[in-house]
Amino acid sequence: MKWLSLPVFMSLLIILIGGCTTVNNERNIAADKEEISKVIHNSIGWAMTKDKELVYSCFADDPELFWFSPRDDGTNYGFKAFVETTEGFFMHEDFKAVGFEVRELQINLSRSGDVAWYHARLDDFNEWKGQPANWEDVRWTGVLEKQDGRWVIVQMHFSDASDKK
Repeated sequence: MKWLSLPVFMSLLIILIGGCTTVNNERNIAADKEEISKVIHNSIGWAMTKDKELVYSCFADDPELFWFSPRDDGTNYGFKAFVETTEGFFMHEDFKAVGFEVRELQINLSRSGDVAWYHARLDDFNEWKGQPANWEDVRWTGVLEKQDGRWVIVQMHFSDASDKK
């Protein structure tokens, strides 16, 4: 009987350990998605206070960083271009962030857990020289990568629907 109980005990132990690993993985996914959501929101929300340190922390400091804007003159290739856009436009005294809303945000994680992609609708309310400069109901997609233990955006795409009136 003692010999029979050892294999049963080992089997139960393996099942319990496997179950705990699954629970930990689910918790990590939820924590990663929460962190990713925060990065996504901060990548837009930083402009309310013009917190450059916050915005730069949201993006990969990489020449491969890519940001497609609805207008070609807003498209950025590389972190250096992104910094130039931030300094030359968003930090300009004539630009004022008024508010934003991220709607319908969906975040997906790769099986390896180091890449994520998202899609959402964005309302981004701003002023340029006192006049409205809004993006309303813009489609927003992007890719994040976990680098050095933190999530950063490596690619973004903003677009207006062609059938939008």
